[in-house]
Amino acid sequence: MNKNLLKDLSEALKGELLFDELSKAIYATDASVYRKLPTAVAYPKNAEDLKTLIVFANKNKVGLIPRTAGTSLAGQCVGDGIVVDVSRHFTKIISLDKDKKQVTVQPGVVRDELNQYLKPFGLFFGPNTSTSNRCMIGGMVGNNSSGTTSIQYGVTRDKVMAMQCVLSDGSDAFFSDISKKEFEERKDGDSLEAKIYSKLFEELSNPEIQNNIKAEFPKPSIHRRNTGYAVDELLKNNIFGDDKVDFNLCKLLSGSEGTLAFTTEVTLQLDDLPPQHAAMVATHYKTLEDCLSDVAPVMQHNLHLCEMMDKVILDCTKNNRAQLANRFFVEGDPAGILMLEVKADSKEDLDKQLDELLKTIEKSGLSYASPILYGDNINKAIELRKAGLGLLGNMVGDRKAVACIEDTAVALEDLKDFIGEFSQIMKGYDQDAVYYAHAGAGELHLRPILNLKKSEDVVLFRSITTDVAKLTKKYQGSFSGEHGDGIVRAEFIPLMIGEANYELLKRVKALFDPNLVLNPGKIVDAYPMDESLRYKVDRKEPEVETLMDFSDSEGILKAAEKCNGSGDCRKSHHMNGGMCPSYQATKDEKDTTRGRANALREFLTNSEKTNRFDHEELKNVFDLCLSCKACASECPSNVDVAALKAEFLYNYQEANGYSLRSKLFAYNTRLNALGSKFSGITNWMFESKTVSGMLKKVVGVAPERSLPLVGRFSFKKHLDKYRVKRTDISKKRVVLYVDEFVKYLDIQVGKDAIELLCKLGYDVELFYGESGRTYLSKGFLKQAKKLVAQNMERLKSILNDGTLIVGLEPSAILSFRDEYQRLHDDKEQLQKLASNSFLIEEFLAAEIAAGHISADSFTEEERTVKIHGHCHQKALSNQKVTFDVLNLPKNYKVTIIPSGCCGMAGSFGYEKEHYETSMQVGELKLFPAVKKSSEDTLIAANGTSCRHQIKDGTKREAQHPVSILRKALVI
Repeated sequence: MNKNLLKDLSEALKGELLFDELSKAIYATDASVYRKLPTAVAYPKNAEDLKTLIVFANKNKVGLIPRTAGTSLAGQCVGDGIVVDVSRHFTKIISLDKDKKQVTVQPGVVRDELNQYLKPFGLFFGPNTSTSNRCMIGGMVGNNSSGTTSIQYGVTRDKVMAMQCVLSDGSDAFFSDISKKEFEERKDGDSLEAKIYSKLFEELSNPEIQNNIKAEFPKPSIHRRNTGYAVDELLKNNIFGDDKVDFNLCKLLSGSEGTLAFTTEVTLQLDDLPPQHAAMVATHYKTLEDCLSDVAPVMQHNLHLCEMMDKVILDCTKNNRAQLANRFFVEGDPAGILMLEVKADSKEDLDKQLDELLKTIEKSGLSYASPILYGDNINKAIELRKAGLGLLGNMVGDRKAVACIEDTAVALEDLKDFIGEFSQIMKGYDQDAVYYAHAGAGELHLRPILNLKKSEDVVLFRSITTDVAKLTKKYQGSFSGEHGDGIVRAEFIPLMIGEANYELLKRVKALFDPNLVLNPGKIVDAYPMDESLRYKVDRKEPEVETLMDFSDSEGILKAAEKCNGSGDCRKSHHMNGGMCPSYQATKDEKDTTRGRANALREFLTNSEKTNRFDHEELKNVFDLCLSCKACASECPSNVDVAALKAEFLYNYQEANGYSLRSKLFAYNTRLNALGSKFSGITNWMFESKTVSGMLKKVVGVAPERSLPLVGRFSFKKHLDKYRVKRTDISKKRVVLYVDEFVKYLDIQVGKDAIELLCKLGYDVELFYGESGRTYLSKGFLKQAKKLVAQNMERLKSILNDGTLIVGLEPSAILSFRDEYQRLHDDKEQLQKLASNSFLIEEFLAAEIAAGHISADSFTEEERTVKIHGHCHQKALSNQKVTFDVLNLPKNYKVTIIPSGCCGMAGSFGYEKEHYETSMQVGELKLFPAVKKSSEDTLIAANGTSCRHQIKDGTKREAQHPVSILRKALVI
């Protein structure tokens, strides 16, 4: 399209319109297997912007693709027109009617955030998808989402009471329950809305059409039904025979995937909060057949949840750091697990329900284990199930569990037979499949494992989908239960509902959208399901050389390709976790793990340059990555953007040069070593407003930042002063790692650590060494690799005799477990290094648990302590160890601040262009928590950058946990 036209459109919008290559690249995919490069990406600010876009689309014959979180599995959010992202500006909760139990929201409101708002009123929105912490109401309405709770609370269509819409001609329309009289009144007139009512009445009053719908559409008992437009739902009202139900066009618009109208407001029916008492029975089975056989009998009970996970899903969770702890209830190696939850208003009623359910399970005799979960353990099990779809993307290599037939829903009585025939189809194709089910709703997420980069598997993709579509039709099921038709299944709608009904759908589409500008290629006139795939078929993949070792993902390109688009990285700061801090501050898709992985994949794959990393767009997309590593643990696919960024920076700078500022930050340790020799002069310069101001201006440091003071100290002499001869053989010999931060910037922390360990009876030795963190953060990988080799040689004797290495700065000591593994060739020594290196809190927590350290050594004074954990600790270790060691003094009241990244991230927060984002990240959770703490509350932060950020952002002094413990020591 002519760029001048797009520029004119951009100027006409109050929101934004982007058509640069980076924006188009990151919006070319969603969570499906499809890729279509859009013409532009729009962020409309209000309904008037939507009308402007619609007028432009009609005039220039370009499609508009509505999008919220972009987690669609069927390709609903991809297209070659203008992607209209309403997630940035349409985010208001407009009103709540507590008496009617209804809430009106804009489409960009996140489902879980809506429920946080509703909880104090005793209400919640029931439909609950696996993406509930980032999916948005607009997407849920477009897809008619349902999720785990549908057996109790229904699907989204059941909850939509009213919709404020902009129609395809730019006119406004409000849809809600209307009486017969109102229906007749709305049919009259020349407006598009009037024509819609009039024509729909004409079509659906035809007995032949009614009979066709009833005969061909999925069985009425299947409430998860998104196959095509829900014209069958429009027959259930006072216009066509049911006098008890008013007519409501929202029934049709729900599940229409944005192909009929743009929605600006949605009114939802709410439910009372679920009963407070809950229990979950997790029945384990040796075969899938046994597992599925138990579904029908257990569904005779009033279950709030009936979910199934198979062995493939469970095995995926074994390799995911964030999910390992959630596997606690898994016994043995089950082929499948049913998660059965009951709820009640009283403990007595809960026990009664539980007893009856267990009798049914025992009677069938098919389950070999049935652990019962309560409280937070239920949430952990649900979190494990929720992570399932994303975890499937973590399969190494090109063979993936492909979403194509994963949305079939059949009547409960047909479930076992359907699965039996499905299994035979898969065996015929010599295919493994993933069974992941909303079993209580008769819906199975069935995924063949295919390599869609190969033409033979693309053929299988179509063949398997066709055969399963025919099987689903045989049982009069729904081929699109909750994930929608999108691109992958729309082509099969004529098969599923018959040609006559499909022609009716085409007439409905033409009625609402005569110029076919609203999400074209979806539901009717569908794009082919085996074209426009994310990867070019049978293409020779580019060879991308890297300095870091990405062999665990079969190379950096496949490391980026692990991102399947599930969008976990779009969680806001209102949700648990820290991924992605820059997105939480900017709400910009380019600042997500998904955006960065997609951009890297796009440019590495399609670049014609010798150095495929040499693209300004990649520099832009990685610019606000804080390398916090939250993605390495929280992303279900473990996409480690920090590692990708380090490799990118190295290659990009090799092509374009290294800036003075990057060199100064990378070689910061050498500068600190020099400055420490003249620390008095150095610190005077850093503290002088005039001199430091000039330095900051020259280097490019934010003028608002304070500069860290340097020092010089003999830790060896200090150790000699406190060293004790071991009298207790239970006390270990440990090596205290004095890293570059402790050596020059955090001298007191090092002194406190020596005193603490020695006074507790440990035999302490020192190891001085620069970790390489500053090199890694700025992409100086050659220097980092050289340093790693030097440290590995110096550590050889320590590693060979198995002495534990404990460190104080998380980003330094944890690099031994992380980046070092990618920068050295001796895998045996690297494994020893990873196994024998510990955060000092990890070491102390283990010693406390073993009974080697007791509270008797510490004060009984009452103190309140709040902990902010370092990002790398959260990703590569855990915060509980810090919590445990600070709880050792008997009367210390300790809590963990539920913060993500502090926002400093090494040099990031110092850089003038990043200062604002850095402080925005701090203000999300950390700064408010610190500011509202009383002055006598101790703030614990084990990261040197974190302590500096807290000081700059709150004027409070945070202490390393070791320093707090040292002051609490009474021996």
